[in-house]
Amino acid sequence: MTTTIPSQTLPEIIYPDSDGKPMSDNTKQFQLIVKIQGGIDALFKDNENVFVAGDLLWYPVEGDNKTRQAPDTMVVFGRPKGDRGSYKQWLEDNIAPQVVFEIISPGNRMTAMFKLFKFYENYGVEEYYVYDPEDNELMGWVRSDGGLNYIESMEGWVSPRLEIRFETASGELEIYRPDGLKFLSYVELSRQIEQAQQQMEQEREEKELVQQKADRLSEKLREMGINPEEI
Repeated sequence: MTTTIPSQTLPEIIYPDSDGKPMSDNTKQFQLIVKIQGGIDALFKDNENVFVAGDLLWYPVEGDNKTRQAPDTMVVFGRPKGDRGSYKQWLEDNIAPQVVFEIISPGNRMTAMFKLFKFYENYGVEEYYVYDPEDNELMGWVRSDGGLNYIESMEGWVSPRLEIRFETASGELEIYRPDGLKFLSYVELSRQIEQAQQQMEQEREEKELVQQKADRLSEKLREMGINPEEI
């Protein structure tokens, strides 16, 4: 008699959308993350195949929900924009994020930063940037010969993928687009918009004054029997 052993259904692997860790430990770190993510997203707003995310869990290996990281900002070329609960690489044509940013907080330790570096190196990141706002120190690595190699001088460095330029000489991180415009915070953008609106209003008022003067002059000429349109 043959005994049939019932097949067992393997439990479904859950890939959580949160690792329970905060996006940032302080306001300065949060503002930088938002500025970098928003600035890059705006830079590639017209390219539907550039996905930019902040604090999104990245799972590089199918079937492994323990191997994961949530970069402060990651950029993926070759994947469409859109909402995601996490970035499961095997569902994204197996394309790894090419550019990753991390902002150091007071709670970061060198051991943790080294683990991040090895993760990004092992799983295919092409450019890795780390900024410490307390010391105004920017570090970067770019992939060559199969690994991430340290960039000796980051001052004025231009990202090969993003074509953005980094400066820290002012005492803080400044990032410039290929067209020379600087990445701005929401507050800076709001002030810029307000200034532009005020400038437009001032120009409108000046045009109205010029027109009023022209109208008064035309009226006086008509009172004198002179047709201003024939002058």
